[in-house]
Amino acid sequence: MATRTAPFSRFEFMIAWRYLRARRAEGGVSIMTWISLIGITLAVWALILTLAVRAGFRAEFVDTILGANAHVTVYSAGEVGPEGQLIRGFTAPDAVAAAIREVPGVTRSAPLIRAKVIVTDGERTTGAEVYGLLPEDLETIPRVGKGAEAIGDLARFTDGIALGSGVARELGVTVGDRVKVISPQGTRTPMGVSPRTNAYEVVYIFTAGRYDIDSTRIYMPFVEAQSFFNKEGMADEIEVMVEVPDQIEGYGLPILNAAGPQAMLWTWKDSSGAYLRALTIEDNVMFVIMSVLVLIAAMNIISGLIMLVKNKGRDIGILRTMGLTEGSVLRVFFICGAFTGVIGTVAGVALGCLTALNIDQIMSAINWVNGADVWDPSIRGIYALPAKLQLDDVLSAVVLSLGLSFVVTLFPARRAARMNPVEALRYE
Repeated sequence: MATRTAPFSRFEFMIAWRYLRARRAEGGVSIMTWISLIGITLAVWALILTLAVRAGFRAEFVDTILGANAHVTVYSAGEVGPEGQLIRGFTAPDAVAAAIREVPGVTRSAPLIRAKVIVTDGERTTGAEVYGLLPEDLETIPRVGKGAEAIGDLARFTDGIALGSGVARELGVTVGDRVKVISPQGTRTPMGVSPRTNAYEVVYIFTAGRYDIDSTRIYMPFVEAQSFFNKEGMADEIEVMVEVPDQIEGYGLPILNAAGPQAMLWTWKDSSGAYLRALTIEDNVMFVIMSVLVLIAAMNIISGLIMLVKNKGRDIGILRTMGLTEGSVLRVFFICGAFTGVIGTVAGVALGCLTALNIDQIMSAINWVNGADVWDPSIRGIYALPAKLQLDDVLSAVVLSLGLSFVVTLFPARRAARMNPVEALRYE
């Protein structure tokens, strides 16, 4: 009568290890084991790298949005002026900004002039968007003001204008050069509206980290912007920043109440919400696709174990006649498959983490081999492929890989355990 042994006893690991390292001439399947191990390693590596890149891209995208743009833009639905004309904007911007600043959770509230212009240095011309701000308000913009990646002197902002690095590159200008700003909506004359032109010194060039911002944005002193665009005493918008941008919905009603009955809101989620939702859908789809890749790699364990069971049929019969239980046989072959899954997962995690942590160097090498940048910021919005390694992503990859490896191992291991020892030894 077979004697029951404790699960996963030392001799079970010994037998499993002997089978794993057996040579092909001895009935082993070392080649299949290596194929399974390499497959799982590559699948886990690809999964971790994909999760790190998607997390990094999302974090960088949101950070550049929040770093250079208002969390909430307050604009006016319009009011009727003394001559019966519709006036769009705020006629008392300082009072409205001060009222919004009193709302709990609001960290910044600044009047803003906003208009599209043409900029030229005499030889090159490009379109841009002017943001008229007070110097103290410009300084507090994280990716544009103090501490941002920039050249020039922000203290001289009142003497000129600040350009995005993309605008400066398009025009071929640097700090100290002068550019002409042309507004299509200039001065009114008996012959109609004539464009207004003025020359400004470039005193500051910033890099916000987003291609669409750096290549289109110009900052102009608020008072000068009011004069240049014929909006004396007015502001087009009030740009607001809050403590917790992810909970922007909770600030909406208090800000509206503070801004007055004609006020309307446009939040950063309104402008980028569709893109963020698309990123979320893409994240989920990519995780499913990469999970299927891990499953396919884990399926190699089944083929290897089936061959191992077939080659070791005689050994199974002998061990069973010596008293080895079905449970012990099942655990022996389960250990064989699980060992491959564990080693492949560990190697994949190490490779994936190293790749994610050194993504910049790897992309530089790829660019060098390719002879050109493979990452186009004009399409993707940011300048480099980001990767953000998160513990939750690594753990999800580990759990998925080990879980699939253990599950697929059970089927051939169960087949080996239920093998009839008499049938296994009949033709030996």
